[in-house]
Amino acid sequence: MDNLLCDELVQEVFLRLPPSSSSSVSLVSKRWLHLHRTSRTSLTLRLTGDDSTVASLSSLLSHYPFLSCLSILLSDPRSKTTLADQLLLLVCTFCAQLHSLRFFAGPVSASSLSSLSAACTQLTSLCISLSRPLFLMWIIGFPKLKELSIMVCSGGVGVEQGNDYGVSADEDSGAELGLESLCLSGIGAGDWGLGWLWRSCRKLKKLQLKSCEGVGDGGSFSSFIMCLQGVEEVELRTCRSILDGVLLKLAENCDSLASLLIYDGGSREGLLRFFSQCHCNLQKLDFRLPLDLKNDHLLAVATNFRSLSSLRLQSCCLVSGEGLKALGTAVNSGLEELALINCDVVEREPGLLSTLGQNLKKLKKLDLSYNEMLFDKEFMSMLVSCKYLVDLKVRGCKGLTNASIISMLKSCKRLESVDIMHCHGIQAEAIESFVLNSPQLRRVQVEQCKISDFAKTWASHKFVEAVA
Repeated sequence: MDNLLCDELVQEVFLRLPPSSSSSVSLVSKRWLHLHRTSRTSLTLRLTGDDSTVASLSSLLSHYPFLSCLSILLSDPRSKTTLADQLLLLVCTFCAQLHSLRFFAGPVSASSLSSLSAACTQLTSLCISLSRPLFLMWIIGFPKLKELSIMVCSGGVGVEQGNDYGVSADEDSGAELGLESLCLSGIGAGDWGLGWLWRSCRKLKKLQLKSCEGVGDGGSFSSFIMCLQGVEEVELRTCRSILDGVLLKLAENCDSLASLLIYDGGSREGLLRFFSQCHCNLQKLDFRLPLDLKNDHLLAVATNFRSLSSLRLQSCCLVSGEGLKALGTAVNSGLEELALINCDVVEREPGLLSTLGQNLKKLKKLDLSYNEMLFDKEFMSMLVSCKYLVDLKVRGCKGLTNASIISMLKSCKRLESVDIMHCHGIQAEAIESFVLNSPQLRRVQVEQCKISDFAKTWASHKFVEAVA
């Protein structure tokens, strides 16, 4: 049979195999090993960083000539630029067809990035690490780049003064990058060189700042605001020192903002000012603000953002039921996703979930994970009204029992994905009944020991993915 199948047909079969079984085909024969490698277009590698790393990577990449997506991570975070540059040059040598590269093997130099731009001309997505000072003019060498992620490694110093590292006025005014998504991690208050980047990014749709203490160029926002027009999605993670300033500039300069995520940082006054002054049509809000988000913030959201379709709150300890009920009443016709993850208001105020369920009857996604004191009665009182749910997560809700599973079967006929991991009160027999009787179910996350052999067989016949 093997001799009857041409190489192209065997490769097509390999491409259709699930990830769990695709690696085993390489053990059949040398021919299959060769065909498996040449059919791979995506590869993720974790390297050790020892003396043999360069030789090993060179040998490995030579067997995968058609990679379009490559991820390389080094297990030793103390790797130096010299090793990272050697590894990146191997990518340049063997992976000319790359469209996406995630390279976290240490900080790389501007010269090696120039080599990458000359070799991999089709790159549209790039994730790399840099050391200070931040020379960024190499980005111009990637004309097709749409997504860029830069992580600034600790150590090194920024430049205290200068014109963006010698960028001439003519170069600065003429540069226009095609970037649509930009993620910066670890920017310091004293880092220079970002002003040029902000002024050149006029097509940004998504902006992410992670663990940043500044926006570059000595903390000046004058260049930063030039990239905000047209931005639709912003994520700010652990950026407490600059969050108020960024929110103010968003409220003043970004009418297109549709999605905002803020994790771990910000003043209550700055948040309230943004909610009160922002004129954009926000659709999605995602907050993890344990000590910053309060009731008055939710009331401001209820007043100004009635078109909200998604609200996610995580570990928001100071939120009360009054704010959530007001918000639920204001956005009842449009909210499709609600997450109250580890929010003790769920446990503090009996009847809250029931009220939210009655107001938010069009919910499609509900996440109540890690509310350990959530019990069946409260949960079931909400499910009665949530007939359109397709995605439900109650991971870590230790107070739920088999009764909740029965309620899910009765009330939520459209469920496609369910996460019931670490729900100690839910037993195997209830899960078997749920898998057998949920007509639309396609994915269930639960401990392996709670899935009976019969449930596994039934799930495979119905194309239900059981994930442990």
